[in-house]
Amino acid sequence: MGMLEGITVVDLSQFLPGPVMTMMMADQGARVIKVEPPSGDPARQMEPFEAGHSVWFANCNRGKESVALDLKSDAGKAALRALCAEADVFVEGFRPGAIARLGFDYDAVRAIRPDVIYCSISAFGQDGPLADHPAHDMAVQAMTGHLAMNDGADGKPVVPGVPAADMAASLTALSGVLMALIGRARTGEGAYLDCAMFDALLPWTSHIAGPAIAGGESPVSASQRSTGGAALYQVYATADGGHIALAGREPKFAKALLEGLGREDLLDLALRPAGEQSELIAVLRETFASRTRAEWEDWFHGRDVAFAPVLDFREAFDAPQVRERGLMVTAPDGSHHIAPAIRFAGQDKWSPGAVPGLGDAADAG
Repeated sequence: MGMLEGITVVDLSQFLPGPVMTMMMADQGARVIKVEPPSGDPARQMEPFEAGHSVWFANCNRGKESVALDLKSDAGKAALRALCAEADVFVEGFRPGAIARLGFDYDAVRAIRPDVIYCSISAFGQDGPLADHPAHDMAVQAMTGHLAMNDGADGKPVVPGVPAADMAASLTALSGVLMALIGRARTGEGAYLDCAMFDALLPWTSHIAGPAIAGGESPVSASQRSTGGAALYQVYATADGGHIALAGREPKFAKALLEGLGREDLLDLALRPAGEQSELIAVLRETFASRTRAEWEDWFHGRDVAFAPVLDFREAFDAPQVRERGLMVTAPDGSHHIAPAIRFAGQDKWSPGAVPGLGDAADAG
């Protein structure tokens, strides 16, 4: 049994933050009822498709039930009110004010289920000057300073490869809801959680933007980060067009690397402040460009250096680490799923719940 067996979640959210959060609850046994408009969550149409489902949708909504409701109709509202009576947790991801206009804000749902844990997920929160501003992940990354750190070869910000604001909001909302469930078990009281993607992502900058937080200048590029651009915290090109990452600047790593390369004479440079390591960076660029990525992987094997090959997604999913830990799972319908990171002892043989068809739980409630 999952840790959340017996918990019922009514989920009105779409796309990423809310659905990922409630999927993690479903992975642990919660009953998640996904309430969709008659046209369905737009993520259902996101390419590519596998086993009849969008891969995006499947990896955000497995293990849930689906109910299709027109919440502008009297029948749809009545059906949702019936679901609210069952809800331990109610999740919505509309723009601020929209859910109130539909008649299902916190006060309305609490009148039906007094001890409900109600979670609103939005880009900038329910108040503040940006509350009504339309935004998805990249806009939030832009407003928190993250996008400015994703500098391309021309020095200009580039589209981020990972939806960090979406995922930060998912994890923050999950943490808040679980805290509220623990609190309810103690007090019998429900709770309201206003989870903003902006609020969730901003703290992720604390170790990167230290100088700015302290009133100084902002780091100007991702290569500076918290290490200031140190030689042992860089990405280097290899002879075959691949890349390797050095990702640890501790003295023990510097010593193992430079002694292995026969360049002990450069160890003093590696121990200097990052801003004084340009000579070492130049030497390492030339050195790593002399062999292929595979050759460097062989060379690093068994050496005490924080090193990693830069893999694309296909390579990452096929890696021995992923196979050995069972992180890619094939469902009975042939679809592939990334296994949940939260698995407790005794849950080693996890299998994904079915991906719901639109309205396949029309009798829920």
